[in-house]
Amino acid sequence: MSTENEGNAVPAAPSVPPVPPSSSAPAEDAHGTAAPEPPRTPPHTPPYDPAGAGAPTRAHDVPPPHASHTPPAPPTSTGAGWPAPPPPPAWGAPLPPSSEPPRKRSGGGLVAALLVAALVAGGIGGGVGYWAAEQNDGSSSSTTVAAGEAPADFAREPGSIAAVAGKALPSVVTIEAKAGGSEAEGGTGTGFVYDKEGHILTNNHVVASAAEGGTLSATFSDGKTYDAEVVGRAQGYDVAVLKLKKAPSGLAPLPLGNSERVAVGDSTIAIGAPFGLSNTVTTGIISAKNRPVASGDGSGAGRNSYMSALQTDASINPGNSGGPLLDARGAVIGINSAIQSAGSGGLGQSQAGSIGLGFAIPINQAKGVADQLIRTGEPVYPVIGATVNMAEGGTEGARIAPEGEGGTPAVVPGGPAAKAGLKPGDVIVKFGDRTIDSGPTLISEIWTHKPGDRVTLTYERGGKSATAEVTLGERKGDSG
Repeated sequence: MSTENEGNAVPAAPSVPPVPPSSSAPAEDAHGTAAPEPPRTPPHTPPYDPAGAGAPTRAHDVPPPHASHTPPAPPTSTGAGWPAPPPPPAWGAPLPPSSEPPRKRSGGGLVAALLVAALVAGGIGGGVGYWAAEQNDGSSSSTTVAAGEAPADFAREPGSIAAVAGKALPSVVTIEAKAGGSEAEGGTGTGFVYDKEGHILTNNHVVASAAEGGTLSATFSDGKTYDAEVVGRAQGYDVAVLKLKKAPSGLAPLPLGNSERVAVGDSTIAIGAPFGLSNTVTTGIISAKNRPVASGDGSGAGRNSYMSALQTDASINPGNSGGPLLDARGAVIGINSAIQSAGSGGLGQSQAGSIGLGFAIPINQAKGVADQLIRTGEPVYPVIGATVNMAEGGTEGARIAPEGEGGTPAVVPGGPAAKAGLKPGDVIVKFGDRTIDSGPTLISEIWTHKPGDRVTLTYERGGKSATAEVTLGERKGDSG
């Protein structure tokens, strides 16, 4: 309903009296405008007084001027329920408002409609505000459109990613490692608080460059930095333990989960310092379990680390190494250690960015290694006492080599494999419940066990399959 004429005074009519309606009244043109008629000279009539006509209820119900001396006829109902049209106005009198909007305003109405649409597209509040102002243009009343009140506080659920990350971040550190005698060598990695005594758990390759005469520091999420030293490191497991030299009080160790109970599809949260960007949080899922991974440390020394890894698609990049992989509860289920890059096709840390293939050392394995390093300072590895072919793309399974390193026997005399009856050339195809397809897979699986564990393995010799039970031996340190 248009209200643009409400509240405006009706101008006084000229002294020319109206022409009484008759069948000979001039006809209206196509736009409803009466054709002009020659003026007449009737006797003088008092001017029209709008006060006696009553306030119109609708614009098209306003009676014609000078009609106050004649009571308006009651509207007659038509077949459609509309009142009869008013009589034609006298020549020279103001035209009553038409129920049909004037054509000259149609362009303006279109512009207004487009403007309203544009405002709605940019924000519904602005659109509604403009609409209300346009509809009440010229009216004595006003319309105020108020925005809704913002919530007083935004509470995050205890199990949300933000809540888990917020609780874990104070226990994650960014590690700066600098090689001795050279400020240019070294790198950045991540670690996390392992216990209240100030032990920090991380990857070996994060601290290797500073392990001999270098310097190490750990920076917490609040910006406080502490000097640190190496307690012990295991190159084969790619695990290291640091100790803060002046550990602050009130350290909060991250809770440890159970990596054996992790299922494919479980949610994961990774925290680290990718490319030096400390306190970075990324999310994903567990993509696979027991993924055999042999990762290099980028030093070119040819030493690899082997793990039966948790695979995740959470974004992991160089600098995430050593950081925690959390489950949805905030418990550590792995240590982020390696990524696969589309650039080289290999596994390691000195590669390009994440393509969604990240690998973490299961925390059950890392915990056993960390406890051993804290107790003795050196790692202990379970072994079978045999040298297997580590080249990729070989035969199915792990083949025992003809001879060991430096011409030594491939099957150590008196060792676990020898006691189980294994010989050079045998192909190990199963170790416990795990199918073995290569030498790295075998080593990764062996290192999920402990020295003294008894395991049944399946091997092939001369086209025939056989089984044997082996009791795992041990090797101390990384020299062997």
